[in-house]
Amino acid sequence: MRAASPRSMFVVAALGLTLILAMVLALMAQASAAYHRNTAEGVLRDYAAFAAEQYAGRAQQRLAYAVYPALNLLTQTGTGRPNGRLPEAKSLAAADQQARASLGTAAALFRLPLAGGFAALTGDTSSRLRRWVSDTVRTHALGAYARDWYLAMVWGGTAYDGAVLAYTLSRDSAGHPEVAYGLVVRADTLARLLRDVGTRAPLLPASLTGGVVVDSVAAVRVVSAAGAELYASEPRAPSGFRGSKALDPFLGGLVVEVTLRPSVAGRLVIGGLPRSRLPIVLGLFGITAILVTTAILQLRREAELARLRGDFVASVSHELRTPLAQIRMFTETLLLGRVRSEGERDRSLEILDQEVRRLTHLVDNLLYVARGERDNLRVRPEDADLGLLAREVVEGFAPLAAARRVTLAQRIQEGVRVRVDRSAMRQVLLNLLDNAVKYGPPGASVTVAVEASEGVARLWVEDRGPGVPAGERERIWERFARLDRDVESAIAGSGIGLAIVRELVTSQGGRCRVEDAAGGGARFVVELAA
Repeated sequence: MRAASPRSMFVVAALGLTLILAMVLALMAQASAAYHRNTAEGVLRDYAAFAAEQYAGRAQQRLAYAVYPALNLLTQTGTGRPNGRLPEAKSLAAADQQARASLGTAAALFRLPLAGGFAALTGDTSSRLRRWVSDTVRTHALGAYARDWYLAMVWGGTAYDGAVLAYTLSRDSAGHPEVAYGLVVRADTLARLLRDVGTRAPLLPASLTGGVVVDSVAAVRVVSAAGAELYASEPRAPSGFRGSKALDPFLGGLVVEVTLRPSVAGRLVIGGLPRSRLPIVLGLFGITAILVTTAILQLRREAELARLRGDFVASVSHELRTPLAQIRMFTETLLLGRVRSEGERDRSLEILDQEVRRLTHLVDNLLYVARGERDNLRVRPEDADLGLLAREVVEGFAPLAAARRVTLAQRIQEGVRVRVDRSAMRQVLLNLLDNAVKYGPPGASVTVAVEASEGVARLWVEDRGPGVPAGERERIWERFARLDRDVESAIAGSGIGLAIVRELVTSQGGRCRVEDAAGGGARFVVELAA
């Protein structure tokens, strides 16, 4: 195996560096795209957090304004000392009317002495509600109600059919909680208030959203401290760019979650949300890798062709030198009159004729190779009798076969007409005969046959040589190709004879193949349209 040339090594190194540079550029482009996308996503998360804070502030104000006026009326109209009774009917009616106006629905009002006793209720006066109000308010007022609160809300969840307690405390002269005044409303009533918060004003600046309401930009969800969902806007948005904000503790630990809708997320960032460049980067890198690999393979192919050409030149030089040496030797013998008899003189002339024929055949092959490399291999088909053409070639090749003591047998069918280039077909048959005689053993026979059937004319040459292995039957038709077993053998060969056969046959619309001969050896078959 020949070592690679410095030029080839330099080109391969340059291509390798090109591939590495392409990979670095691809990674940098991907990193830049990822950075821009992360920045844009961070902006969208900030927008979602801002929207959540906006909604939480409005919701807190809306809920407080909905219940505080009624609570204020209850505390202002009490009877003074806790006695378990509600305010006077006139004041109670005013508080109930205020609750209806703020909430849009009726509410159960209550007054609960924290020291003990039962809650005084108006509206739903069931013992179950009275017991839930007493237990919940006393526990919350004495354990969670801060001194600076002006009201508190307790979300009952499923404890009492989704009810919500809103209450305030009156204190004694020492500042201790004494009486709780409040109201009981259904959770769906407050959910309606939460829904109204998002439909009255946009949560993001109008310069970003065009002033559209929350349902078109974001999905809102309000959950309790325990994680129970109290309100969710429709349609809901999939998880994505989300922000959250907790309401003040006196409202029961409610948490607002705002999720930007995917359809508008791209509009909130200048230029839209950057798309991933990974497919494009991978595609460009893949194309670069393919081009570099193709170039390296081409270099290897060029190096292999250079090696084959070198072997070809060496083989051709050897093949040219042998007949030329023979011609020179016998020509000098005749010129110097060194022949001892007429028979020896005739024999010398026969050898000269054989070597000239062989040299002519070799030169013809070289000319065909040169024409093929210049894309100048043209054929001129005409009507011809393939059998008659084969007989002429066999007769002309007979002296070369006789020199190796090879017998030429003919099995030629008469009247096989084809349209071929006569000169090209002579070269095809000469190359097949030369190949059969060269690789067959001395004293063997070579059969030439012409036959036609089903519109196909076949010309085949069969030898008694070692045959062609099945795995090599396609490669032998390539230029400069020789079987591995023949490279180191004494059999001379340039590796172009069979390649010329295939090129000439293919150019005339035919095909050729090699198969095992019936009695051993190889059979080379050429098929043409009859």
